[in-house]
Amino acid sequence: MSDGGFTSMANARAEGDAPELGIGMLGYAFMGKAHSNAFKKIPYMMYPPAAIPKLVGVAGRNPEAVREAAKRYGYAHAYTDWRDMLANPDIHVFDNGGPNDAHAEPCIVAAEAGKHVFCEKPLARTAEEAKRMLDAVQKAGVRHMVAFNYRFVPAIAQMKRLIDSGALGRIFHFRAVYLQEWIIDPTFPKIWRLDKAQAGSGAMGDLGSHVIDLARFLVGEPKRVMGMSQTFVKERPLPDGSGAMGAVDVDDAFVSLVEFEGGTLGTLEASRFCHGRKNHQVIEINAERGTLRFNLERMNELEVYWAGEQPQETRGFHTVQVSEPYHPYWENWWPQGHIIGWEHTFVHEFDHFFRAIVTGAPVDPIGATFLDGYRNAVICDAILESGQSGRMVDIRYEA
Repeated sequence: MSDGGFTSMANARAEGDAPELGIGMLGYAFMGKAHSNAFKKIPYMMYPPAAIPKLVGVAGRNPEAVREAAKRYGYAHAYTDWRDMLANPDIHVFDNGGPNDAHAEPCIVAAEAGKHVFCEKPLARTAEEAKRMLDAVQKAGVRHMVAFNYRFVPAIAQMKRLIDSGALGRIFHFRAVYLQEWIIDPTFPKIWRLDKAQAGSGAMGDLGSHVIDLARFLVGEPKRVMGMSQTFVKERPLPDGSGAMGAVDVDDAFVSLVEFEGGTLGTLEASRFCHGRKNHQVIEINAERGTLRFNLERMNELEVYWAGEQPQETRGFHTVQVSEPYHPYWENWWPQGHIIGWEHTFVHEFDHFFRAIVTGAPVDPIGATFLDGYRNAVICDAILESGQSGRMVDIRYEA
């Protein structure tokens, strides 16, 4: 069976001592913690590493908080202006983990300064904004990647291997849901993720962009979409504690029908209004020769059904624990059955990005480039447009 492009990490590394890559990170909260954790693990877990991340600087708006983050994570410098950070010649890679409205300008400026650029998802608030970012990194000739980290879950990578090998045959259906519960309380404040000017969209960009990316990664390009979205709580308390209310102008949930270029039919759904769902992402692929099913909350497992499997009396779904040395990304981890977690996806994706920088290997198709981020934004916009117009929308890319 083909390895689906998941080349052995050890074989892909350049010989000799690994070079240092200076990291400048914007943002220090949830993603800042996840990214910094990955940087610290790479040198000894992805051994021998393609590159050694050197934590040069971290930037954020709150002086006290950013200094504390630098101390906690081990960055040499703390900045309250990302422009000052990007002026540091020791920074080779700009890691943008800021809010969505802080993605475009810093990434463009970083690319123009010759820095390689890694950006959290969604790449931008709109397709037009994403296209400007794509144009900038392509013009600058720097390496670029979007943090669609679920591509780097070993079980999803194994799904990709099986699909690319032809083992499943023709794919009939792709269905995916991404469900959480964290803003269902109507007294939850109007944070930036609930403000269109800052976030661009709600559940669509936060959760939907992930399942849209996995649809493209595993099945191919969507041809047209039809969508519906809803905002269940239309007004929330402002986070300043004043007691004033602010209008919520992003989607709380969406559903979409998708027709793919190859004829596959798909359904996509994301919501942050599902009691009991913490981080419930489920993907199912039904194909000519079998079915694959993945549940992020059981991320080391892959459910598999092979049509015609013998003996008939015991035919049915079986669960594969994806933790063997021959499974994707496992060569650097633990003996089989000693499972890994969500945070390790960031170790895999940054190691992939650094290898691409150092060795000249392509970021895509395994990693998501800004081209993938732009196309993802086009699809997000199309689903929301369909919901507003009540019509099916064709997917058209400029790039």
